Amino acid sequence: MTNTTKPPVIAENSGNELLDTLSIMRARSLQGGGKKRIDAQHEGGKLTARERLDMLLDPGSFRELDPFVIHRERNFGMDEPDKEFVGDSVVTGWGTVNGRLVYVFSQDFTVMGGSLSEVHAEKICKMMDMAMKTGAPVIGLNDSGGARIQEGVI
Repeated sequence: MTNTTKPPVIAENSGNELLDTLSIMRARSLQGGGKKRIDAQHEGGKLTARERLDMLLDPGSFRELDPFVIHRERNFGMDEPDKEFVGDSVVTGWGTVNGRLVYVFSQDFTVMGGSLSEVHAEKICKMMDMAMKTGAPVIGLNDSGGARIQEGVI
């Protein structure tokens, strides 16, 4: 059977538009819960999730997993723009400590109190599965108010 479907026409500048979108998403993911919440974290004498990872891991070694995921809950006002944070409430990935491979997660209290959502849990499970396959240890940096009840996570 011959495929007669034509490939999609891609605009000449669409590559740049995609890169621009990716850059915007990356910048949003690095902001966590935003400047106001980051300032409150610092005023309380606490580091952010990313700052803790920067202190733990060898410089330049961190590789982030799933930095662009957003929770899927649409009930209880969770579909409001101020409730959608790129990367959700946990930063996951791998890096090295003294040259040794480790997998890490760092809960981000600036995003909904670091509460555990469905995608938050999926990110941690994915990272743990990768660690098991490589035999590397997992380091978890906890800073959470618990489960996100709006999603029914228990």
